[in-house]
Amino acid sequence: MLDPLVYLNGEMTPLSEAKIPVLDRGFIFGDGVYDVIPMYARRLFRAKQHMARLFRSLKAVGIRNPHTEAEWMELIDKVASAHPADDQLIYMQVTRGVAKRAHAFPEGVTPTVFIMTNPFVAPATALCENGIACATMEDKRWLRCDIKSISLLGNVLAAQYAVEHDATETIQFRDGFLTEGSSSNVWVLKDGTLMAPPKDSLILEGIRYGLIEELCQAANIPFVARKLTREEVLVADEVLISSAGRELLPVVRIDDKVIGSGKPGPVFRMLYAGYQEAKKA
Repeated sequence: MLDPLVYLNGEMTPLSEAKIPVLDRGFIFGDGVYDVIPMYARRLFRAKQHMARLFRSLKAVGIRNPHTEAEWMELIDKVASAHPADDQLIYMQVTRGVAKRAHAFPEGVTPTVFIMTNPFVAPATALCENGIACATMEDKRWLRCDIKSISLLGNVLAAQYAVEHDATETIQFRDGFLTEGSSSNVWVLKDGTLMAPPKDSLILEGIRYGLIEELCQAANIPFVARKLTREEVLVADEVLISSAGRELLPVVRIDDKVIGSGKPGPVFRMLYAGYQEAKKA
């Protein structure tokens, strides 16, 4: 679709015609939150978990939730139904609204609500078969990464760092400990145990975090959430990244260090197969 229909503040409109005032606080301050829900074969994937995270983010930044969960689902269905692709990534964004420029929260403003969708294109088979390379950098973002904020400049810089270093993703460390990728959670396997940083304010709890915990349990793979040093990551048997858009990918090189055998490992293959089955449920 050259000009897909999107939802903006109560109206379905072509994307090219969707406009907001320049004083929208999302534009001025990045004062808003968002979430992205995958849709496979016209079925939303883990929608309740995504909506719960959106609601948590709204509450954390003090933006009034403009809709009930049922109303959100109705709006999402309206946007998704207007798109021909069976597999989609549905983007929802809420900003605090339009007000005179001042840092503190304005009173009596109506949140801006925007929903759009794009076709979902699964990661190339070659990435799953051969693995990906990642770069590393110090995590220089703010300390509330658990909020899915539209203020993503730190993530943008980390993603660009990966591009400039011929990598697929940038893995970040704060004070020597693993946090997350520019737009992914990171998983580390050592001696048969899968590990990930704890769910705290330093990472965004990806919806795949809970899914992969479930897949580990089903496959009898021990899982531990704990702080992980840079050294532990670099000597891992396997490293994986997960996100809505990338699903689950194996990391075979970090900076100049080969991870494990240099090829996707058996635990990746097991979890990837479980992920694909979960999409059909």
